[in-house]
Amino acid sequence: MIAHAAMTTSCNSHWLQQRLLSCASPRFSLPKINASLKRRVQLSSRFPCRALYVDDEDYLLDAPVSAGDGFSFAGGKYSIEEGPSEKWFARGKWINAYAMKDGSKKARDPVFGLALGEASQVSDESLRWFCVEEGDSQNASVLLVHGFPSQSYSYRNVLPILSSEFHVIAFDWVGFGFSDKPQVNYGFNYTMEEYINAFTCLVESLALERMSIVCQGFATPVVLEFARRNEKKVDRLVLLNPPVTEQHAKLPSALSIFTNFLLGEIFVQDPLKAGENPINECGPYVLNEEDAMVYRRPYLTSGSAGFALQAISRELKKELKGLVKTSRQILSDDKWNKRTSVIWGSKDRWLELTGVQELAKSVGLKLTILEEVGHHGQEDFPEEVGAAIRASLKRPLLV
Repeated sequence: MIAHAAMTTSCNSHWLQQRLLSCASPRFSLPKINASLKRRVQLSSRFPCRALYVDDEDYLLDAPVSAGDGFSFAGGKYSIEEGPSEKWFARGKWINAYAMKDGSKKARDPVFGLALGEASQVSDESLRWFCVEEGDSQNASVLLVHGFPSQSYSYRNVLPILSSEFHVIAFDWVGFGFSDKPQVNYGFNYTMEEYINAFTCLVESLALERMSIVCQGFATPVVLEFARRNEKKVDRLVLLNPPVTEQHAKLPSALSIFTNFLLGEIFVQDPLKAGENPINECGPYVLNEEDAMVYRRPYLTSGSAGFALQAISRELKKELKGLVKTSRQILSDDKWNKRTSVIWGSKDRWLELTGVQELAKSVGLKLTILEEVGHHGQEDFPEEVGAAIRASLKRPLLV
């Protein structure tokens, strides 16, 4: 059932002025780049205040309010037509992996202790992971691992580049995208050790004997530790802007804001701050409106999406320094015999390139620098990043 959004009929003039100024801000200026490369840099031609008017026929809710979970609400797309989120969901499937302790208890929100609706409850004793699988299963397998916070959707344009030669699987981490988002203290607490164990269970459920792994951003410590513990399963590693130097040990402000007392609880329930802002603020580019809605959607439909984001943000803030140190030690270990490549987008506003080149040279990492790419390279320039990933995956293995 499609219902018109109940929106306010007027727009505060001061807010409007500030919004116009922010859209004209130099932060959104675009560098000169090859026009033949597909970009996500174009700002939406729709003025964001347009949806505030009652007679705006284009702004529709994709579900009644009753479809929410009692803490958040269901929400928002710009057409009754099937959108990118629905199309991406149709390409995937559920994989059950990692049995939870106390997963049968009904979750309550951590602020007021109110019972959460079905959208925030885990449906089974094992976690459900959303996976998109493409390519011939007889080919070498490649896992595409998104960073924190993001979704497997970020790899949507990289999948076709790789699936012609590889068996490729992209998945949503627990707490993100379409995967389950258990409440903290209800079977999963979003610690790094839990993520490593859960990822191990996912690989077992996918029945992958050997694989290569492409991993982006702050998920790198999980993947590196998994590879260290499961050396015989992993052929190659391709790391996209991984935190591996001392300069990377501080959590970016766009994520640390979610760890604040009280304010954090509010901000993680804001679909703009929680969904799209981290993607936009980590580089010089912004999502177009359709893609931005995909990243907002988990925070529009489930309060647990925000609580999960807060939990992982707090874990990273507390443990990031140690995780970066451990990652660097793994890569520097003389016993580390994995063919490891690093693809670095030099426009990353979260993680500096400083120190990465020296590390790569000292431990023998293959480093590819992409000049116009930001932190989420697979969103910025999927063709260029996809080609770099493919080249890294085709490098000969060490004997």
